[in-house]
Amino acid sequence: MSASKESSQAEKTITTTDSSTSIVSIILSTLKKASVIGVVYLAGYMQWSVAWFICPLVLSVIRDQWKKVSNRRRNAAKTAALASEKDVVLARLNDLPAWVFFPDIERAEWLNRIIKQVWPNVNHYVRQLVRDSIQPALKENLEKFKLSGFKFERIILGSVPFRIGGVKVYDKNTDRNEIVMDLDIFYAGDCDITFYLSGIKGGIRDFQLHGMLRVVMKPLITSIPLVGGLQVFFLNNPDIDFDLIGIADVLDMPGLSDILRRIVVETVANMMVLPNKFPIQLSEEVEAIELKAPEPEGVLRVHVVEAKHLMKKDISVLGKGKSDPYAVITVGAQTFKTKVIDNTVDPKWDFWCEFNILESNGQQLYIHLWDKDDTGDDENLGSSMEAQCLSCLVYDWDPKIPGQIEDDFLGRATVEISNIVSKGAENSWVTLEQAKHGMVHLRFTWLTLSKSYDDLKTILAETQLLQVSTLSTALLTVFIDSAKNLPQARSSTKPDPFAVLRVGGKIEKTDTILRSIHPVWEKGFTFLVGNPENDSMHLTITDQKTSSDIGQMTFRIKSLANRPDMELRKEPFTLLKSGPESRVVLSMHLRILKRVADDVSEMQADQPPFERTSSTISSLSLDSRQSSKATEDQKSLVKEDSVQEATDEMIESRNFDSLNSLPEGSEDQLVHRSPSVTSYAGEAGLGRIQLTLRYSIQRQRLIVVVHKIANIPLKDPSNIPDPYVKLYLLPERAKDTKRKTQVIKDNCNPVFDETFEYIINQAEVSNKKLEVTVGTQKQMFYSINNILGYVIIDLSKLNITQPYNAWFDLQPEGASE
Repeated sequence: MSASKESSQAEKTITTTDSSTSIVSIILSTLKKASVIGVVYLAGYMQWSVAWFICPLVLSVIRDQWKKVSNRRRNAAKTAALASEKDVVLARLNDLPAWVFFPDIERAEWLNRIIKQVWPNVNHYVRQLVRDSIQPALKENLEKFKLSGFKFERIILGSVPFRIGGVKVYDKNTDRNEIVMDLDIFYAGDCDITFYLSGIKGGIRDFQLHGMLRVVMKPLITSIPLVGGLQVFFLNNPDIDFDLIGIADVLDMPGLSDILRRIVVETVANMMVLPNKFPIQLSEEVEAIELKAPEPEGVLRVHVVEAKHLMKKDISVLGKGKSDPYAVITVGAQTFKTKVIDNTVDPKWDFWCEFNILESNGQQLYIHLWDKDDTGDDENLGSSMEAQCLSCLVYDWDPKIPGQIEDDFLGRATVEISNIVSKGAENSWVTLEQAKHGMVHLRFTWLTLSKSYDDLKTILAETQLLQVSTLSTALLTVFIDSAKNLPQARSSTKPDPFAVLRVGGKIEKTDTILRSIHPVWEKGFTFLVGNPENDSMHLTITDQKTSSDIGQMTFRIKSLANRPDMELRKEPFTLLKSGPESRVVLSMHLRILKRVADDVSEMQADQPPFERTSSTISSLSLDSRQSSKATEDQKSLVKEDSVQEATDEMIESRNFDSLNSLPEGSEDQLVHRSPSVTSYAGEAGLGRIQLTLRYSIQRQRLIVVVHKIANIPLKDPSNIPDPYVKLYLLPERAKDTKRKTQVIKDNCNPVFDETFEYIINQAEVSNKKLEVTVGTQKQMFYSINNILGYVIIDLSKLNITQPYNAWFDLQPEGASE
């Protein structure tokens, strides 16, 4: 009886609940329809344009699609981070861990288990690091965009630690007093981060980071912990992504979120992307200067000469106009930008820049080309933020790439710095990636660091010949250790001092030490010096609270020339406009830039006779040209080519004797070696083509350089071919493996010097063949389908881990492979 009553009561409750839910849903549905009808009525009453409906609708749809793609990518990465390595391999066959592709990279599951164990302690350390270092930098960068009051409220990294996809320990070409290893870092955890920005509370979830982290353990000591310290840094900018939540979610749309991501990337780069390093001192036996002021490996001088055949991005009355291109050159955290050349697809920049290179092995140079639009300026980003957000919906923009948010992307090129270091110099046309067409002309020079002040005369003469005022001749490293007995800027409290150093046009700043008249900064900086004979280093110590200077000094760089090895260590200097006992303690050393090709006498000792003769002639040619200053025409010839020719000839002569050979039994096949020219027309009499093949293990790319074609037969003097070269990767001959050079008009010996790249893992290269076809735009009576000849290269028979340069005989179409 009671059971039936309870059942009846339950049925009445469910009925009442369903009834109330139905009523609420009906009311909500009625309100939604009424609001839509009301908006339509209001729009008609106010005579609004239809654009008021189309624009929000388009923005809403684009935002929803963009959010779906972003969420899908983040969820996939998060799943990979949570899964076991076996599940990762099975689920992500197209994105395998680094140890799968690189034989010198080892698995690190044992290390991942250790990281999981210590993750709570890492959580605590990172929380303090973010508050002390990252928060002030983010706040300063956001204020440039009129976004003030940034402050973290809660920082919890969660329970999912970062993973290491592989470890590579270097046992060659390293100092015996250091241990160098690379870690493939991937983080996609369940973090819980909240912050305030302009009074609005927001949060971050699904924070992800992926990059190659280098750890240098140095110096090695004889007491525990056996390692004096660590230097931790990224070789190149890591991939960073995150999702905004809370009220800040309104900012998570293309444009605004890209600005925030770019600020985060720049902040990380300024902390621990080369040339910036994050030092950790492990032993008091090691002085801070050894970890915090490392000497660069050298200086990379880059000449962005020109570009050609770029895409047309501007819209004109008659259709597609030209472009207003400029280039952004990046190495790690160092960035330079060329001027804008208006209304052209063949810009000539003649732009020079120089980069400090601390680690050449593994670091890359990126050059991104953009079409300048007139919708805003770099200094006006904050005021035109809405316009930029709308433009980001149309333009292809990556927050990791420096450049105008509202500008059109024209393509990019990537260069491995280690290749330039091994050659000493390089001059090449590079085909642009992520673009339909276009090439950029780049020249590189590697400059080593000399401890001899006598080398200054040579590098000064070279920079004067080039007539480029921005080039450097020396490198100055300054380590500001501490200051003592600073005056009180305020009568009641101690100052909050920071130091500003200036050499030429470059300014560097230390952290602020609160409430101290004896601040300890222990901060190292590197400056490129135009001419140490004339330049000086200026130092100013300022109180942050009052912005008043409490100490100054000026140091003539030339005075280091009389010091042993041009160095001084922990020397106190008297401060001007300060107290009588005020001192600042500095360490400095000067290095003179020196071209590798200048040291001809040292290189000749180990060179074969052919190389020795070539390099000697090159150096004599260089000296004779440098001494010839009779006319302005002669100067213009010497300005660039005299400096570059010496190195080019030496490199070319080395290639003659250092070309890789084919496997045994293949000498009589299609390869005929020659450094630059050939008089032979090939076995079939159709001419020969010169190629350079190389596989980059670091970037997983097959690189093909099409140099030139020689001796194309001319059977009809009135019908000269217009040759071009077309490449395919066999066996599939897919459309995405097609590459094509430009067309050279009326030429039987065309020179291309074009570079093409294929993204392919090392295991697949041995199964591929490269089909090289030479064609002509003109119909030749002795050829079929405009094909002048072709050659198929079996990549499995070549050692292309090093540059392989050779001549290949062209075969008639239809010949057997």
